[in-house]
Amino acid sequence: MQPCIVGWGHTKFGALKEQNLEDLIIAAAGEALEHAGVPAADVDGIWLGHFNSGMVPDAFASSLVLGLDDDLRFTPATRCENACASGSAAIYAALDAIRAGTTKIALVVGVEKMTSLDTAGVTAALAGASYQKEEASVSFPQIFGRIAGQYFQRYGDQSAALARIACKNHENALSNPLAHMQKKVSFDFCNAVSEKNPMIAAPLRMTDCSLISDGAAALVIVAPELAGEFPRAVRFRATSQVNDFMPMSRRDMTELTGAKMAFSSAFGTAGVSVGDIAFAEVHDCFTIAELLIYEAMGLAPKGQGSRVVEDGSTLRGGRLPVNLSGGLKAKGHPVGATGVSMHVMAARQLSGDAGDMQVPDAGLGLVFNMGGSGVANYCSILEPAT
Repeated sequence: MQPCIVGWGHTKFGALKEQNLEDLIIAAAGEALEHAGVPAADVDGIWLGHFNSGMVPDAFASSLVLGLDDDLRFTPATRCENACASGSAAIYAALDAIRAGTTKIALVVGVEKMTSLDTAGVTAALAGASYQKEEASVSFPQIFGRIAGQYFQRYGDQSAALARIACKNHENALSNPLAHMQKKVSFDFCNAVSEKNPMIAAPLRMTDCSLISDGAAALVIVAPELAGEFPRAVRFRATSQVNDFMPMSRRDMTELTGAKMAFSSAFGTAGVSVGDIAFAEVHDCFTIAELLIYEAMGLAPKGQGSRVVEDGSTLRGGRLPVNLSGGLKAKGHPVGATGVSMHVMAARQLSGDAGDMQVPDAGLGLVFNMGGSGVANYCSILEPAT
């Protein structure tokens, strides 16, 4: 038996100018406890996923969660940071505590406040997740531009496939009222370089890049023996974390090798294959990342990831819909919140509570959250507990 998600909260993602970091934390955490029906006094531990890297001055943010309710005072609270996978790092730390028997009810919050800085400031902050000895002068759009360029050189120009991924995720976000950007964007627009869609880091255009967003998400996770006490429960059937070398110079950057290993491990533990998965929320920080994730999970052979978006496999109604929430591309990417948000979206699907995003009769969901240039890799397979 594995720990179960029994409640969740999720702010809207976007440029939330009126809300500071603490406001976002309190909003998501409060909604999660209310949704689960868990009194604050029953929480055994708190884990906060928060990257920061200078985007806000609140570097010591874990205990801000206690401001939600006086009954949280003296509850252990820990901040977890693992670049863009900080949210999943917080979830996995909570799962470890539950499996160890030291925690029965965990509150996990992921949060980021990014729009306090301008684009240049955010770009510089995110660059802190790269290998400083070799990559300090390279932004993350440039890093993934290099990855895309190497992939194109080996397998041919994939610009149209990346445009289809962007178009798909923007279309999906129209069904997600919490998404940062709810605007239909055509394939022709995404596939062209223009004044409104400039080249950001060749061959990646603006529509190939995720959004700079504020937001928070939260989960209540309980020990398996408690799951039956709640009206809804989504079980972690398998989890896997794989970290790879930081230097890009030590890896073949035409594939996400660490991601491939994380998928393989999670599938093996769960006793399933990619063909058994009903939907996936994956880390499309850039469209090239989603393309490479198709190959890492085994949905397409290496070098042929474009096929599954071109033939409709990853679209709504396809054999494996990917990023029905809009993904990082359109839902938004408040870094520390992303991994928690993905798990919220999966839990909603598996509880039949995803609204217009709902996959009929979803039995298994997959979440993949990544930190850095394929360095920190977290794969979760979830299922309804009943």
